[in-house]
Amino acid sequence: MRKCALIMIMILMTVYVYAGESVDYSADGKIYEGYYSSVSEKAPLVLIIHDWDGLTDYEIKRVEMLNKLGYSAFAADMFGKGVRPVELEDKKRLTGELYANRAKMRMIAQAAFDKAKALGANTDSAVMIGYCFGGTVTLEYARSGAPLKSFISFHGGLDTPQGQNYSGTAGEVVIFHGTADTAVSMNDFAKLAVELESAGVKHEMHTYSGAPHAFTVFGSPSYRKDADEKSWARFTEYLKEVF
Repeated sequence: MRKCALIMIMILMTVYVYAGESVDYSADGKIYEGYYSSVSEKAPLVLIIHDWDGLTDYEIKRVEMLNKLGYSAFAADMFGKGVRPVELEDKKRLTGELYANRAKMRMIAQAAFDKAKALGANTDSAVMIGYCFGGTVTLEYARSGAPLKSFISFHGGLDTPQGQNYSGTAGEVVIFHGTADTAVSMNDFAKLAVELESAGVKHEMHTYSGAPHAFTVFGSPSYRKDADEKSWARFTEYLKEVF
């Protein structure tokens, strides 16, 4: 009887540890709604930036995957509470507004970081990852000089806006890219490699043959199991190295 009770307590503790929650935070007078799940106060933190669909079940699934590996995770919201675009025009409009206003893009990313810190996350040992549009945000945040250990982009935008550079980047940069990506070319990939090397930023960059844009998005026409699993495997290996 005592053994059964102990097992039940352990199960409840496990559920509690990995129970995520929606959390509100503000930036520039607007409310945003992220998703946070903590493994422990000392666990390293992974900040996740969504693609142009907004924060969806996809990012929450990635949070759960990271929790199982022993990392706390905060999925940020870049569009605003309740704003989860479905129509293509809305996705283009919302991302376009932030592409055109990089200061605001950085502000929202910083607000997410600050909220994670306020929740007790270990922001002294943190990385940021981003998918598609989120990869663009991640590299923008890298150029801001944010004090994270690494900035990791999965099939994200790789171009550097005019007037910007990586001279103030504090952490490493990791890129996962598909060579069949028609939205972000291999020329963009090569150009970024030259920029990072010139700026003295430690980096590693991986490509996957036959992988188009958004190759990690489960269930989508662009999903490529081989590239997704290989990039995730290297990503998780990398996390062990950096933490």
